[in-house]
Amino acid sequence: MKAVELRITGTVQGVGYRWACEHEAARLGVVGWVRNEVDGSVSAHAEGDEDAVDALVDWCRRGPAAASVAGVEVTSGSVEGGSGFRTVA
Repeated sequence: MKAVELRITGTVQGVGYRWACEHEAARLGVVGWVRNEVDGSVSAHAEGDEDAVDALVDWCRRGPAAASVAGVEVTSGSVEGGSGFRTVA
C-alpha cells in the first residue's frame, strides 16, 4: 500500500481537472480525494497499490486535454483507509 500527497500547479482549475482525476483514480482503483486550492493549484491525496498510485501520479503530470500542468509536487502521505475517490471542497 502506498499513499502520496500531490500539489498540481499550472492551468488546472476551471478545465475539468478534478473531475478527470476522480475518474482516472476510480479506473485505477486508487482511493483518496482531490480539491481546488485558493492559490489556483489542485491538491490530492491518493492511496492504493503502488503501481496504481504511480500511474495516477503520471496522469496528474499530464491532466485532461484542457489543462496545462506546470508542475506536480509529490510527497509521502499516510494511509487513511478510505473508500472511493472523491472531489472535496
